[in-house]
Amino acid sequence: MNFLDQFKKLFKPSPQPAPQLTYPDDVWTVPTLVVNYFPVSNGRIDRAITGDVGAPLANIRRHTTATTERVIRSLEMGSVYHGYKDEMAQPSLRYQIVDVLEYLEPLPTWAKPGHQVPMTDYNAIMNRIDIKHWVEEQGVKEIWLWGYHGGVIDLWESNMAGPYGDISNSDRDPNDLPVLGKTYTVYHYNYGRGPSEAVEDHMHQIEAVLRHIDPPLFWDKFVGKPGEGRCGWAHYPPNGERDYDWANPTYIFTDIEDWTPDGSGQKQRLNCHRWNRDSLTWFIYWMQNLPGARNGLTYHGRPLTNWWTFIGDFDNAMAHNLGLVG
Repeated sequence: MNFLDQFKKLFKPSPQPAPQLTYPDDVWTVPTLVVNYFPVSNGRIDRAITGDVGAPLANIRRHTTATTERVIRSLEMGSVYHGYKDEMAQPSLRYQIVDVLEYLEPLPTWAKPGHQVPMTDYNAIMNRIDIKHWVEEQGVKEIWLWGYHGGVIDLWESNMAGPYGDISNSDRDPNDLPVLGKTYTVYHYNYGRGPSEAVEDHMHQIEAVLRHIDPPLFWDKFVGKPGEGRCGWAHYPPNGERDYDWANPTYIFTDIEDWTPDGSGQKQRLNCHRWNRDSLTWFIYWMQNLPGARNGLTYHGRPLTNWWTFIGDFDNAMAHNLGLVG
């Protein structure tokens, strides 16, 4: 089964349950807490608060629940190394929703210098939910915050705190989240959008972390320069010419499916039809080409690690000075 067929089978609307991925014993479990902020007026999301969302509360609840499920499937499927051509390959990540908290009120905000609209107050939210309990006692590694944007508030797509600092797609303010003895990452989703935008938050977090660990190997050799024929990144596929260029029909020779650090892998001619001109499909495809479990790759005679370690077990990886190369 090729990549597009696999993707369509997984995400095609159907009365049948979605196919369940199986997990090896050494998969990293990512305990995740979902936090919903639904400001309500007369049974509907209050557009005066959100700026652009005014649907019935029941509809938004269904939307966030369904989108959360699709994000989980997308991230798990994305962590399958070369899953589009190896049906026996297994995911490196398993997401486990430990609880869902709901508040029928606006997101707390504060007037952060340099921002034209109020900034989401992540400290207030984390204190409200007793984040220390969830992270240090329940083992939560990620918080998926469902809120809104609408031009009325500012937010960070991802925000990290922990003993190794803030490595995220934010301004990396060391004081905008409670710092605990374990690392956790907050992803701020917008329920005015869908699964692609939510998964894109994770894409940028992956980029931030791997670029921090080894900029030359990840950013220079894996991502490469636009038009160079390497693997690209969230906004730029291998043939990308501008941001969000997921539907570019221009063909390019790229080694994305046989990537090696030294560029010795086989190149093939492809364009946007490989990921069906679709952003979410591109994200999953890109993630499946990150060196994952049993990748068999080397760099200067040393084996590449499973790069998903830094998403699934960040603190342990950092404590042992793990790199992208073993």
